[in-house]
Amino acid sequence: MKNSTPTSTAIALDAVAIALFALLARIAHQTEEMPLNFVGWLSTLWPFLLGVSLAWAVALLVIKQAKGWVIWLITVATGLIIWAIRNQQIPHWSFIIVASVMSALLMLGWRGIVHLVKR
Repeated sequence: MKNSTPTSTAIALDAVAIALFALLARIAHQTEEMPLNFVGWLSTLWPFLLGVSLAWAVALLVIKQAKGWVIWLITVATGLIIWAIRNQQIPHWSFIIVASVMSALLMLGWRGIVHLVKR
């Protein structure tokens, strides 16, 4: 990130934010078919973690700048697209809203905290 958090730290914090996002989602939506366990968490995590990876690749290699909202937008879009392909349906609008808001709170939230602390 430009003039603030080192890139490697920002990538790690985004990965942690998405890991927490997936854990909270799994806790909230556990079922008999997908219980709260490590495999269930990984199943929820990987599409969005792939999104984080893609977002950072695009940010660093294509647009040459890592704006937090761009990283978040690519991450959530990728995760939701993979979810749709995997489940062979478009996610319900409420899922899109909740996934977008929660991932934004976590991914943009740590950036806001860092900004406040550095002031």
